[in-house]
Formats: sequence, C-alpha cells, structure tokens
Amino acid sequence: MTGQIPSIPDGETVPVRNIGTVARWVTRIATIALIVLGTNQTFNISSRLNYTIIENQYLYGILALAIPMVFLLFPLHGKLTDSKPTVIDWALAALAFGCLGYFVYYAYPIVLLGWEMIPPPSAIVMGAILWGLIIEAGRRTGGIILACIVAFFSFYPLFADKMPGPISAFSSPFSFAAAYHSMSLESILGIPLKAFANLVFGFIIFGAALEHTGAGRFFINLAFALLGHVRGGPAKVAIVSSGLMGSLSGSVVTNVMTTGVMTIPAMRRSGMKGVTAAGIETCASTGGVLMPPVMGAAAFVMAHFLQTPYANIAIAAAVPAFLYFFGLFIQIDARAARDGLKGMPDDELPELRQTLKEGWHHIFAIVLLVFMLLVMRRESLAPFYATLVLLAINQIFSRTNRWGKAEVLAFLDSLARLFAILAATLGAVGMIVGGLSMTGLAGTLVNDLLFIAGGSPYLLLLMGAVTSLILGVGMTATACYIFLAIMLAPALIQVGLDPLAVHLFIFYWGMLSFITPPVALGAFAAASVANTPPMRTGFESMRIGSVIYFIPFFFVFDPGLILVGEWQNIVFSIVLALFGVFVFACAIQGYMAGIGPLFSRNALGTLLRLPILVGAVLIALPGEAIPNWSDTDLLIIGLVLIVPVLAMAYFLNTRARATVATI
Repeated sequence: MTGQIPSIPDGETVPVRNIGTVARWVTRIATIALIVLGTNQTFNISSRLNYTIIENQYLYGILALAIPMVFLLFPLHGKLTDSKPTVIDWALAALAFGCLGYFVYYAYPIVLLGWEMIPPPSAIVMGAILWGLIIEAGRRTGGIILACIVAFFSFYPLFADKMPGPISAFSSPFSFAAAYHSMSLESILGIPLKAFANLVFGFIIFGAALEHTGAGRFFINLAFALLGHVRGGPAKVAIVSSGLMGSLSGSVVTNVMTTGVMTIPAMRRSGMKGVTAAGIETCASTGGVLMPPVMGAAAFVMAHFLQTPYANIAIAAAVPAFLYFFGLFIQIDARAARDGLKGMPDDELPELRQTLKEGWHHIFAIVLLVFMLLVMRRESLAPFYATLVLLAINQIFSRTNRWGKAEVLAFLDSLARLFAILAATLGAVGMIVGGLSMTGLAGTLVNDLLFIAGGSPYLLLLMGAVTSLILGVGMTATACYIFLAIMLAPALIQVGLDPLAVHLFIFYWGMLSFITPPVALGAFAAASVANTPPMRTGFESMRIGSVIYFIPFFFVFDPGLILVGEWQNIVFSIVLALFGVFVFACAIQGYMAGIGPLFSRNALGTLLRLPILVGAVLIALPGEAIPNWSDTDLLIIGLVLIVPVLAMAYFLNTRARATVATI
C-alpha cells in the first residue's frame, strides 16, 4: 500500500489526561489487580486455596480498585488537560479506596447480619460517603446530566412523600437510604454493576487486546483490499471496517476517531463531499455498536435484565443489524452509481494476501470468541480464552505487532480508563434503580404510563422512542438503556410486546442520539476529522442512516426479525424487510440499479420519490403493526405505490438515453 492512505494509530485513540508518573503507575497497579480479581472470580481460582470471595465482596473490590482511578484519570472540571491530579483528586481517590476497603472487609457481616436494613453507625457514615463519591465519579465519567439524574433519583426516597400524587411514594430516612444504596444488591451493587463485573469485564480486556495487537489497522486494510477498488469503494470500506471495529470497541465516538482518520480522507479523494464522508462514517460507527458478537456494555446489562444468556441477545440482534448495514451499503452503491464515483487505484490499496498474512490471528481470535459464545454458550469464559489465544499467537507469529514493554504499558493504560469509566457510570446508574426500588415508584410509573397511553402500544412506543432520543443526548447509551429498561420496558411488555424486542427497541433508540442533532456526538466527532460544519454533518448522518429510525418498529411488531417464531414466518419476514429496505435506500439516494436515476435531484424529484419511500416502509412493516391487516395486504399496497412510479422513472430514463443516442 502506498503512503496516501493515512495509517491508523494503535493503542489509545482518544485524549488521555497526562497524570504524571506516580499516578500513572498507581492506575497500572490497580488495573493489574482488577485483571487478577476478575480472572479469579470467573475461574474461581481461590477456591483451591479454600477461600471464596462472595458476590458483594467481589463487587466492592471492583469498585475499590476502579473508583479511585476515576479521580486520578479525570479532572475535577473541564476537559482532559495536561495537569496532574490535584490534592483534591488524590484525597478523593484515597477516600474512595478507604471507604470501599471498609465494605470489602465487612462484606460477610453485611450479608449475614442484614446491614442494609439494620446498619451500625459506622456503616451509615461509610454508606453516605460512598453515595457522594459515586455521584461525583459518575459526573466525571458520564457528564453533569447523568450526575443530576442519578442525584435526583438516589435522593428521591428522602422526599418521595412530598411529591404530587402520581409520583408520590413512601419516604425513607437518610440513614436507611445510605445503607440501602451502599449495601443492598439493588442499588450501587445492582444489575448494571453485576453485568460489568460478571460479563462485560472479560470483553473489555479482549477488545483492548485486539486494538493493541493492530486489529484496527488490520480490519481497515482488509476492507480496503476487498472493496477499495469497486465504485464508492472507500465508503464501503468505511461501512465494513467501522462495523467490525464498532462491534468490538462498543464506543461510537472512539470508533469514529479510530477508523475515520483513514476512511474519511479516502472517501474525499474518491470525489465524495466532506459532509457526506463524515455522515457515512458516523452511521457505520453507530451501527457497529449494534452489531454482534460484542455490542457494548448495554447488551450485557440487557442479558441480566432479561435473565437470558448473552448469546440469545447477540443472535436476536443479528438480523436488525444486518438490515441496517444492508441499507447503508445499498445507499452507498446507489450514490456512487448516481454520481459516477469510481474505486481507488490498485497501487493505492493494500495487498490482500499480505494483509491476511499479517493479521490472520485477529480473525482466528474472533471466530474462537463467537464459537464459545454461540455454540458452547460460555459467555463469561469466552473472552478470557480468546484473549489468551490472541496474545499467544501475536507474540509467536506476528512480527509487526509483537508486544514489548511499551505495548504492555499502553494496554494497561487503555484498560485503566475503560474500567474506570464503566465502573463509575454503571455504579451511578445503579442508584437510579435503587431509588426506584426503595420507593416502589417503578411499578407506579408503569401503571401511570399505561393509563396515559390508554393501553396503546403505538403511543407507548412513540413515547419510548422520543424519551430514548432525549435521554441519549445527555447520557451514555448504556445509562439511557438501563433507565428506560426500568421505567418503560415493563409497560411495553404488559401490552403484549415481546420482552426481547422491547429491550432492543429501547437500546436502538438510545443509540440514535449519536447521529441525531442537536447533540449528535458521533457526527460531531466525524466533523472534526473531516473539517466540516458539525450541524450539517449531523443532518447528513440522519439522512444517510434514516432507515435505522424504522427498523426498531419493524422488529418490535414482528419478533420474526429477531428470530422468534416458526422458521417459515421468520424467513418471510426477513425477505419482506430486505426488499423494503432495498427500495427505501434506493429512493433516499434517487437511484436504483436496472432503472437508473429516480427523477431529478430537486423538490419535484423528491416529491415523486415520496410514494416509493412510503411503499418501501409498508412492505417492510409487519402486518401486526396495523390491526386487521396482514403482511400480504401491506405488500400489495406497497407495490401499488412503488411500481407505477418506478415504471415512470424507467420510461423517462429510456427516453433520455434514446435522445442522447440520436444526438
């Protein structure tokens, strides 16, 4: 490959605070201790020494090592800077370690003597300190909006009886609330943190190992070698590479900043506008987090909420993710054909054989991971074995990515940041669950939502979509999902919708905030790479990824799209959805293979394409979405809308070609 395609940076791809030598080594030692603790708990190694770490002791241990790192890695206010941790940061880190060390030491009495209900005075004091520390840690890692929401719901039990009727509940004294938040398994130590400690933990290590063994560069080079030469090649490379990397990193912004530095310049060199290139990268990176085998922390939390193996979540998410990427791919191909965009010259592309020779071990590790997840159903063990195999092969066979001291330290630094962010965010979000659990408000709100919506699944889904979008602006996708899984999902399930489809619906709409203005974080990150106007990039991302706004409604009304039901119905549903998405993508870009341009690119052309868009949505929409209608009825109506318009476009294109030929 020539030097014209910029190389992808290995290791950390986001700004990291320069915390100084002492603090850096403290975080590295804490990270090593976390790896040892998590590995021990997964494989139950300490039982061979006749010692077992009970669940709450393990969770306190995770927090005791991760929360102090938050105060060292993230400054008190503002963005990451080169300033070293202040005295306040060190004091908070020491306080967090001491406070959580107290709970680690007294883990057995907490369980055996029921301290969450009858706490001693010292436990109340430590619980109150932990309460404040977790909110501050959540603010530093998740932002002020997340911290405000967590603070409100965690303090809600103190004044619940003063609130108006629909949201009124029994209040609790401060001492009880502090004990409940800090020592019950329903708050800080609740479902979000359990999912992180028992499932997400290993996948974080695997994802970081992949990244630091050159997986990012390998996936992008592989995509360039396979697709770089076809029409719109760089854009198709962005879809494939960002999809692969997003599935493993679980972060939209990190994915954009990693793959975008290569794909966006390549797209622009092929003749694509900067705003379009940034929009494509944003949509591909967003879709990557929705794609199995690793979908980010929210999917693992979902498995805990639904009490189902993670493999079931990954399998169910496969078809919706494929529909989204299929729509993106068709849009790119249609746009490239419409604008006459060519692929890249062969001398600018990496050689396929050399690319596979240098990075085959990444594919092997991913295949091993998927096999253990989907066939062996060992989701807690799979990432540890896959990581071990990946690192062993990398050290033995790889010449370009073999680790030395610098690479090991970079790996630990990357893990430190990931552990700190997730532990703080999920611990904080757990207090939302704790506040609702303490007051019993969750059940009341479910009944209120059902009353407001009149039991209508349509109104509830619209409420859920809008709420998810709004919350996704100010919260991480995982925090947004957890909040709505408590507040909204039970109401949707109660009106008869499939539980897994409901949770995926909430997850999808929470992710849409990354491409939807006014705060489209993924689009803004891509705009910084492409040097384009952020808001214009956000609206272009919305247009390019428009099919994703409909896909959640498709599968929530038809569980066949999440592979639930009879195989005949599943196949029929998938075929209709694929056809509908294909037509929709072509209409959005104004070009369809075999027909050519779909009218001119002006207001009149857009108006003429409108029946195609409506017909495409009706074809993909399940019959269950409209009472007394079947899939066949919607297919017929969709074809009635689409076929005449496509026939007119074909006639106009044929006449135009004939006119050009006579001239």
